[in-house]
Amino acid sequence: MSPWREVETTLTAEIRDGRLPPGTRLPTEPALMDRFGVGRHSVRRAVEALEQQGLVRVRQGSGTYVREAPVLDYRLSERTRFSQNLMDQGREPAGLTLLEEEIAAPPEVAEALRLPPGELVYHVRRLGLADDVPINVSTSCYPVRRFPGMIEARRARRSITAVLGEYGVTDYLRLKSVVIARLPTVEEARHLDIPATQPVLVTRKVDADMAGVPIAWSESAWAGERVQLSVDNTRLFEGTNRVAR
Repeated sequence: MSPWREVETTLTAEIRDGRLPPGTRLPTEPALMDRFGVGRHSVRRAVEALEQQGLVRVRQGSGTYVREAPVLDYRLSERTRFSQNLMDQGREPAGLTLLEEEIAAPPEVAEALRLPPGELVYHVRRLGLADDVPINVSTSCYPVRRFPGMIEARRARRSITAVLGEYGVTDYLRLKSVVIARLPTVEEARHLDIPATQPVLVTRKVDADMAGVPIAWSESAWAGERVQLSVDNTRLFEGTNRVAR
């Protein structure tokens, strides 16, 4: 085993079995060099491998720390709501708007929202957080014709559910969901604070009002190490006496 690989393998085992718990600062480079009897290059290569696995986070000027990443169980349902989903698990939801603009709907968005090609949509990109930890970067589009002045309403920092209610959409359902995995874009990796080599889970969805008319299209990239996506339909059978045969 090469020297750097020995360092990486040992530290990985210590992180995974809890000897180096989340939030722990790794020993300094000189300390690791002394412990393993290796050079600085081997230590740095080992730490880089740990970072690529998502096991540690390098904080410039502070050191290298074992990541604190409690897994969030994000439930997908016909009424998925970001804030409520997190609060139900005792997590504090928050969001940061990265971009707001009106654009001509891209072909995929126009088709999903049943709009004429090139019609204006309100386009917003946001960073979603749970307990101040970034968990997703989302891009959403809403028809400007249906929701005129939506940018100003959103800037009042009201939730999207509250804003839609002002336009008469008091409830809405998930019309379609697709889940894929891919590598993050440079922007997604930066905002989620993950290595560019670590895959993200991507959800693409279309929401519709209670008449079945699409009102929103969105794509969210989730930090795979911090989130698991789940679909639980057991509540649909509550109160029934169905028996599996």
